[in-house]
Amino acid sequence: MTVVDAGDPRNAPASGVHGLLSRDGIPPGELLRMGREEVAAYGGQVVVDRAVAARRDGERFLVDTAGGRRYAARRLLVSTGLADRLPDVAGLRERWGRDVLHCPYCHGWEVRDQRIGVLATGPAAVHQALLFRQLSADVTVFTHTAGDLDVEQRERLAACGVGVVEGPVTAVEVDDDRLTGVRLASGRRVPAQALVVAPRFEARDGLPADLGLTAVEHPMGVGCHVESGAGGLTGVAGVWVAGDVTDLMGGVPAAAAAGVRAAAAINADLVAADADAAVARRREGRRHKDGGAGAFGPAGEAAVCELVAGERRHGLESLLPPGPPQE
Repeated sequence: MTVVDAGDPRNAPASGVHGLLSRDGIPPGELLRMGREEVAAYGGQVVVDRAVAARRDGERFLVDTAGGRRYAARRLLVSTGLADRLPDVAGLRERWGRDVLHCPYCHGWEVRDQRIGVLATGPAAVHQALLFRQLSADVTVFTHTAGDLDVEQRERLAACGVGVVEGPVTAVEVDDDRLTGVRLASGRRVPAQALVVAPRFEARDGLPADLGLTAVEHPMGVGCHVESGAGGLTGVAGVWVAGDVTDLMGGVPAAAAAGVRAAAAINADLVAADADAAVARRREGRRHKDGGAGAFGPAGEAAVCELVAGERRHGLESLLPPGPPQE
């Protein structure tokens, strides 16, 4: 088993991973390091490189990397993740994953009891504000590009003690590497220590598109993802997906669980394929025997099974040099 990983996970800007039982707060880079060691301990290999193209070649797949290498595989698990498309506000990207955040479950505890602003870009802003109101008594919604809040929305916010500031936001202000406020188009500055945003989540669909998969709009309207069925199986035979590329709302724990489910599904598929191949060879041997072309008794059948098992033990992927694949 070979994992091609560029080493730049989506959560790299964050100081820690949360919601992962027994590893709460672990730095993303440390979690990645530990994961690579565990893969190696089970006989897998992790290639530090970026996959840039993938295609089917007969009964296998070929994956090319930015480093000029090519890998062949009988099955593919695509876990390319997603990209966070942030609102167009000066300074926002630089604070992303630190004091600019979107999920109360991923980073909310770290900003508890602080002055929290919510940048409204759609109807979900009121829900976000109420979620963060659990963590702080000082929450303000900036209407920004969401348009006017209706009467019911304003009533709910007011009843929960959430303030509303009208007008678009043009920039976030920082002092001593800390978010200190929000600047409006009017020139008004409003103090804030954390700013909640609603990114658009977009599946990194380069490789899926190469393989014939198309990212589609998520039912919740928060971005696009690659659809999959049970265990991550896609509509393309031999290709599975797991993690953020298919589950936009999952986070690290859900992505890890999806990887386990997909791995089990792929393993079961390969076992079935190997058994089918063994049966086909056994039948072919019997035809030879019936035709006088030589015996294919128990010893011969065992040899076929050992050949198939040996191929499995030596890995499902093989490294090939650039250029036409070599057999």
